[in-house]
Amino acid sequence: MSTSITLKQINKLAIPALISGVSEPILSLTDAAIIGNMEQNATTSLAAVGIVTTFLSMLIWVLGQTRSAISSIISQYLGAGNVEAVKNLPAQAIFVITGLSLIIIATTYPMASQIFKLYNASGDILDYSVNYYRIRVFGFPFTLFTIAVFGTFRGLQNTFYPMLIAIAGASANIILDFIFVYGVNDIIPEMHIEGAAYASVIAQILMALLSGHYLLKKTDIPILAKLPVNPEMKKFTLMILNLFIRTLALNIALYFGTSFATKYGENYIAAYTIAINLWFLGAFLIDGYASAGNILSGKLFGAKAYSSLIELSNKLIKYGLIVGLLIGVMGAVFYYPIGNIFSNDQEVLNEFYNIFWIVLAMQPLCALAFIFDGVFKGLGKMKYLRNVLLFSTLIVFVPIVFWTDQLDYKLYGIFIAFTLWMVARGLPLIIKFRKTFKSLAQNG
Repeated sequence: MSTSITLKQINKLAIPALISGVSEPILSLTDAAIIGNMEQNATTSLAAVGIVTTFLSMLIWVLGQTRSAISSIISQYLGAGNVEAVKNLPAQAIFVITGLSLIIIATTYPMASQIFKLYNASGDILDYSVNYYRIRVFGFPFTLFTIAVFGTFRGLQNTFYPMLIAIAGASANIILDFIFVYGVNDIIPEMHIEGAAYASVIAQILMALLSGHYLLKKTDIPILAKLPVNPEMKKFTLMILNLFIRTLALNIALYFGTSFATKYGENYIAAYTIAINLWFLGAFLIDGYASAGNILSGKLFGAKAYSSLIELSNKLIKYGLIVGLLIGVMGAVFYYPIGNIFSNDQEVLNEFYNIFWIVLAMQPLCALAFIFDGVFKGLGKMKYLRNVLLFSTLIVFVPIVFWTDQLDYKLYGIFIAFTLWMVARGLPLIIKFRKTFKSLAQNG
């Protein structure tokens, strides 16, 4: 088999993955933009959306690691020419992960108030957070189902159908947001923040239905779990456990960022909500090339094509940096109009404009970290990813964010900590990859 990697091959996977990847932040950004421009309690509602989005992102990222684990295993078997051996793995993984999501709903629903108090939410912000979460959480199992199906398609080197599903979901969410939040004269009443939550849940259900449809119609992968348990379930479980610990470390950083921003006041958490969701959008734009790295590295590793892996990494670095720089430049050009999309509160906008430049400057650094994060997931090296995240969060981010809080840097301090966190995430991955695979390529 040919293992030469071309720009066309990378873009064939990266561009659809980029489009599908931005669906998740678009759901949150749409809520933020529409809620932030409501006539009633816009800033309080926006703050609540930011807090809930952080917590939901933690849940999704912890259990949504099934996508990377499934993709890694299937792509490696595809590279080795034996994908038939793991055909029943995705259905078994979906069964386990959606079952866990139902347990999480049953646990967190009655404890929503206590959960968001941990984020320093109180008063109206706490009440809005609880109401918003108790609707949004019911979309959780559908999101995890969709993520697992996306992982299956990625393992099969297909990002086209996930792109179609994501476009449909994001479009539905935007349309329903306008209808439910602002209402339709004499037909649908204004539902404000609750309307945004209902819109997101319906969009998540739609994406899950489309995911099941395409999996059944476009592949021979079954959707229902059957015995016997696939032998790779043990490897899958170990991957998930390592990614679980890794994602907890990631969310420790996000927790402290949100918690400190909430402590500084309503305007600060509202501005932080805008900034962090735009950062997520940039991350998912870059994630298109990280996804290509994930998909192709697994296949090349399965085929033992180590020289091609080095070639792939060099090209991904180049393209990722270009995308990161373009995001930064576009953000700089539309610096002030971007803020006006999300809020009409000048005090919120002032705090946002003070730190948005840091978010833009981070983008090339994020590109390198995310791309090699994707490559290591494709290789199945979840243990090393876990250790890097533990180091970058506990040794770098947490001490810095507490230090800058003592210096009263407020949002500046939070985003300085995030910047150094990204450096500590990306640099060890690059060094480890090049050291390992240059040696294997020379000996192979």
